[in-house]
Amino acid sequence: MLLKKLMQSIQYTEIVNRSGLDPEATEVISLCFDSRKASPSSLFVCIPGTVSDGHNFIDKAYKKGCRIFVVEHTTEALEDDCFVIVTTDTRIALAQLSAQFFDHPSDEMTIIGITGTKGKTTSSLMIYHILNNSGIPTGYIGSNGICFGDYTFGTVNTTPESYDLHFYMKKMLSVGVRTLVMEVSSQALKMARVFGIHFDICVFTNLSPDHIGEHEHPDFDDYKKCKQSFFTDYGADYIVYNADDEYSPEMIGTTRCDKAGVSIHANAPFRAENISFYRSPANIGVSFTCLHASEAYPVSVAFPGEFSVYNALTAIAVCARLGLNAGEIAKTMRDIRVKGRFETYELPNGATAVIDYAHNGVSLKAALQALRAYEPNRLICLFGSVGGRTRNRRAELGLVASRDADFCILTSDNPDSEPPSAIIGEIATYFTNGTCPYIAIADRKKAIEYALSHSQRGDIILLAGKGHESYQLICGVREDFSESEIIRQFCLIN
Repeated sequence: MLLKKLMQSIQYTEIVNRSGLDPEATEVISLCFDSRKASPSSLFVCIPGTVSDGHNFIDKAYKKGCRIFVVEHTTEALEDDCFVIVTTDTRIALAQLSAQFFDHPSDEMTIIGITGTKGKTTSSLMIYHILNNSGIPTGYIGSNGICFGDYTFGTVNTTPESYDLHFYMKKMLSVGVRTLVMEVSSQALKMARVFGIHFDICVFTNLSPDHIGEHEHPDFDDYKKCKQSFFTDYGADYIVYNADDEYSPEMIGTTRCDKAGVSIHANAPFRAENISFYRSPANIGVSFTCLHASEAYPVSVAFPGEFSVYNALTAIAVCARLGLNAGEIAKTMRDIRVKGRFETYELPNGATAVIDYAHNGVSLKAALQALRAYEPNRLICLFGSVGGRTRNRRAELGLVASRDADFCILTSDNPDSEPPSAIIGEIATYFTNGTCPYIAIADRKKAIEYALSHSQRGDIILLAGKGHESYQLICGVREDFSESEIIRQFCLIN
């Protein structure tokens, strides 16, 4: 695309061009924000990150031949033969440039965005499966990757950078996918990753303190305001919200579009009653009756707990807005499974292992309480906490697990450059007299094998924190690690 056309998509304060380059005759073959991907025909956008700043990598992009830069400020690294575009916010510029470069793919799609502290992944993937099973080709972008048609790609962030979003939306259109369900994280909103995208349906699941700390949100108010902006700044035509969450009025109260609440405890357009829990081999789930438009539909999902009812109601409400019959939606939900979200395995000895992404105090408490309702012989919890950030989670996790589990195994969870023993030691300080017993095993694979081999018939073992992740982050390196594979291997030899 011609540089001149790209420049028309952004607001800039200054052009520094001592290179003699002509924007009307210069073709840009690629956009990049990672200097390792720069080339002589690319435009490099210097975006500030939570840890590093793209402005510090100008020299590396230059050495790869790149001569066109979008910056927030000039630096000595910019040589005289560079074409420099100065703007006030390079993250917004990256979003605008990406949309222009890929010919605004989001304008041709129906886009469903889901935000909230918990429930984004499960609700999104429920919607993804229901729509595809109903003959509506649909894509998914979120914690569990990028999926559309026969394609699956991994993601580093729940919501990828704006360039990646537009790149994959363009790919979706090329194979006939014109509906997309996307998890929208608070960080994505704060860092303009979804800037300029029109969301046809916006969903609010719930809100509780999370992602607060160094390199994330400075406080709960900032976290809350970022979430709230999703419902005011992204053109929602329709909002689905949790009518039982105390923050719903604050989140969606000022918006003037159509809305539909989901509820267990109040009167709402989509309401659940007659909730019951069931447990069978390799299956822990919940059943309920969905009441909508004077009709009642039986619903059963292979996920435990009251929060799974909210996720299911959310999926039903979104799909009904897209023209599907609520009764038909309910029929397709029984067979939906989501990797890393209450992923259940029946062990040879009659115990049950459950893999779930619960990685903070609120989600771990909800997971343990949900599993407690199934009356396990013992409720065993294996967990750790990430290194280098969100240290406040360690207190939350330790306090919750020590009170709500019968036995705990403290282990590693993406320790990165922090010694696992230090993280475990900090969590262990919250296991005081009168709380459940625990053991510390830093090697997560050995910890899982210990949990499985020491389990008894009727036990439920919750492997918390990793969920869908297929790696362990150790000293900056993502090492292959699969909890489901460890369980499968255990079942094979026992």
